[in-house]
Amino acid sequence: MCGIVCAFDLKQKSEDLRPQILEMSKTIRHRGPDWSGIYSDDKAIMAHERLAIVDPASGKQPLFSPDKKLVLAANGEIYNHRELRKQFEGKYDFQTQSDCEVILALYQEKGVDFVDEMNGIFGFAIYDTEKDEYFIARDHMGIIPLYIGWDQNGTFYVASELKALEGICTKIELFPPGHYMSSKDGEFVKWWNRDWRDYDNVKDNKTSIAKVKDALEAAVKRQLMSDVPYGVLLSGGLDSSVTSAIAKKYAQLRVESDDKQAAWYPQLHSFSVGLDGSPDLAAAQKVADHIGTVHHEIKFTIQEGLDAIKDVIYNIETYDITTIRSSTPMYLMARVIKSMGIKMVLSGEGADEIFGGYLYFHKAPNAKEFHEETVRKIDKLHMYDCLRANKSLAAWGIEGRVPFLDKEF
Repeated sequence: MCGIVCAFDLKQKSEDLRPQILEMSKTIRHRGPDWSGIYSDDKAIMAHERLAIVDPASGKQPLFSPDKKLVLAANGEIYNHRELRKQFEGKYDFQTQSDCEVILALYQEKGVDFVDEMNGIFGFAIYDTEKDEYFIARDHMGIIPLYIGWDQNGTFYVASELKALEGICTKIELFPPGHYMSSKDGEFVKWWNRDWRDYDNVKDNKTSIAKVKDALEAAVKRQLMSDVPYGVLLSGGLDSSVTSAIAKKYAQLRVESDDKQAAWYPQLHSFSVGLDGSPDLAAAQKVADHIGTVHHEIKFTIQEGLDAIKDVIYNIETYDITTIRSSTPMYLMARVIKSMGIKMVLSGEGADEIFGGYLYFHKAPNAKEFHEETVRKIDKLHMYDCLRANKSLAAWGIEGRVPFLDKEF
């Protein structure tokens, strides 16, 4: 997980705005404590706070195209970056092993019509120094947060969290999931469109448990892409138990080597959180014993939870009661996970929305309304469960990945 703060359409001198952008970027340094980078010229400023997960040694940002004409500040992971790189063999001189660098190659060759080729989680901005144009995009589900704003002078800002824009921008908007924006017209364009959203397109589909199993296993496996220690969040419920079991299955070999090399960190650690005596802790321990993870129980008291609420609200940037309640234990757990040197975790968000797992789905009057409710819930994930998982973990410099919301799955 990283953090970006960018300014375009500058209405003040770049040298005057640059210190301000650095201060704005500092407010989200928790998202990327490993390195700070900045690019600035007369017309744009792009700051980046890095959490190094893939290519820690050379993948610092902003990233540049070989001719230095394109500049990229990205927060996210491109899971299929190795496959995408193959089309540029002999055509593009990659400067790093960073998964995000492929975004520059795609944009240089295809313009704005490349986003759907990527399978990943992202919020990024590209700046073309030659044409003075910028391009901004957010992932299909809004797993990565992204906001835009304007100050009183009309300078345009892009940031990973609201707190970076607070006090600077007089107008702030959510950048919608599954959209991109080009400075050529300044319009939001929906790039993620799927026919399964319409019930009539799926009503005759046959259920295949085998296909679901294969697709989920593939999603978990590709999301194990990491050059640093990682773990799994395990509540003891079905969703996280399944993703944890699959992760354990593939943890011994390095995904980046096509399973030809031993994993750098083969011992899979699992984490659960709860009050003392919580049934979740007991269930998680049973699953951990069964699948063979190195399991860690994180216990907190009600008072510790209450004491953390103010910090939780500051970090997750919402007053939604249900989100705050569920974010509090996750926020406390993330601090302990960080103390153990883990920088990335898999989590089970999205399964209830996709499969209709909430109890009230049993009362759906018919299949059509069941389907339409799942689509409605999926559309709102970026404001609730995705926001909670991302920001609760990012508060302590941990990246959360969600295999159930994998674009291919």
